Amino acid sequence: MNTIAAPASPERRLHVLLVDDDTELALMVVQMFRQEGMTVVHTETGDRALAELARSEPDVLVLDVMLPDANGLDLCRRLRAQRCGVPILMLTGRGDPLDRVLGLEIGADDYMGKPFEPRELVARVRALARRRQMDTPELADPAVLQAGALRIDLLARNVTHADVPLTLTAIEFKLLVALAGQPGVMLTREQLAAAVQPGSYVPLDRAVDVQVARLRKKLREVMGDTDCIQTLRGEGYRYMPGLR
Repeated sequence: MNTIAAPASPERRLHVLLVDDDTELALMVVQMFRQEGMTVVHTETGDRALAELARSEPDVLVLDVMLPDANGLDLCRRLRAQRCGVPILMLTGRGDPLDRVLGLEIGADDYMGKPFEPRELVARVRALARRRQMDTPELADPAVLQAGALRIDLLARNVTHADVPLTLTAIEFKLLVALAGQPGVMLTREQLAAAVQPGSYVPLDRAVDVQVARLRKKLREVMGDTDCIQTLRGEGYRYMPGLR
């Protein structure tokens, strides 16, 4: 375990716990955080990460999906089950969009694929730290995704709006989770198709459009005429929780 502290500063430094067994990448990330005035603790295994979390609570946990002794997604799930409120940013070298959706479903706050832009990682860590400062002390239920006025129960697999239930098919539910799990982010038809149907099978664009149209119609029935799913012509779709 390597602890690297930034030079003394009158302002409180962000404390980041980095869990990644990629030595070369970790060295670069630690150095980058240090240059930003952060205190960094780096561990290479899940066991050491848990030990460090028992000693002190970082402002942000940067967690790799693939570890030598653990699966980062399982570790994230375990921490949330223990009501750990530390913001978690997942890193992965795997390009499967389902990894991102699953990570967000089980309680991760953000997700980045490798390789990544170093400055973007710094910006996201700072954003998570700021968000935590503004949050209430009580940890939200990681099994529930609150998307604007919608309440999505990921375990029971049901959706309600102002206590009014929505009856969704399995495909419609997966589409909604994929979109609402990344509010404001445009998802291509290919990404939505992968979230609904993992594997080598890729349905036609028109099939994705039809399913989104059906989901949008059901949302309108309880949310009014304003669409919370926006169409970006020729690109894909995005969920805007600020809409009704």
